[in-house]
Amino acid sequence: MPVGRVTLADDARLAASGARRLGEALADARAGVAFTGAGISTESGIPDFRSRDGLWSRYRPRDFSFSRYVASPQVRVEAWRRRRELWSRPPRPNPGHLALAGLERAGRLAGVVTQNVDGLHQAAGSRRVVELHGSSRFVMCIGARPRAGTPAGCGFRAGQDWALARHEAGEADPGCPDCGGLVKSTAVSFGQNLFPGVLDEATRLVRSADLVVAVGSTLRVHPAAGLPAAAARAGVPLAIVNDEPTSLDEVADLVVRGRAGRVLSAAAVLALA
Repeated sequence: MPVGRVTLADDARLAASGARRLGEALADARAGVAFTGAGISTESGIPDFRSRDGLWSRYRPRDFSFSRYVASPQVRVEAWRRRRELWSRPPRPNPGHLALAGLERAGRLAGVVTQNVDGLHQAAGSRRVVELHGSSRFVMCIGARPRAGTPAGCGFRAGQDWALARHEAGEADPGCPDCGGLVKSTAVSFGQNLFPGVLDEATRLVRSADLVVAVGSTLRVHPAAGLPAAAARAGVPLAIVNDEPTSLDEVADLVVRGRAGRVLSAAAVLALA
């Protein structure tokens, strides 16, 4: 990546210039890592959290906590209702996801570390994806009364279609068929511990990077946001693609304001030319 921090934003001309600079950096990369947040999936119809029309404008954040899910049948019923509504028309990968998968196939990216739980990177063809916050595409038993934010189930696990079919059949709060415990998406809720080993795997991948591209994340949620921050401190070039300012803009080598799909797809074309 060219030396010197550059911020490119606010109009189509500057965004195109940013995509070109990002494409140049990706063309030189041999072990790049993409770090993605909710902003890469909004173009697939999945709302983010903090924008004007995001989830926090419609729901109370505390109702997304692990402790509330465990304690409140009403919260669980509402969670399954929302999930059934969302997956009635499954979201599809957008040009941003497809661009990252193409860059991995071409040997420019070593993998993706994502805060997202939608599985769209895998659906787009990305092969090495570290899901820091789990996946909404599967469900698991978390036990009858898990404590301290740690699932303690019997080991039952299934695709989310299993739970949605039970919900469709009239079971508003599907229980574990093996032990009768609570069933929850494998997506990590607020107040829930990360799955063992996942942060270590993500750390190893980022440490091996020769370029980190943070896309669609405000970079405020920890410990996830600590990964690109640590890379920048270690001297790894950091590029940020986001619609709004992030907490790491001041330490990034390149900041591009723009929609993830547009910027990444243009940058990928240039990198692979």
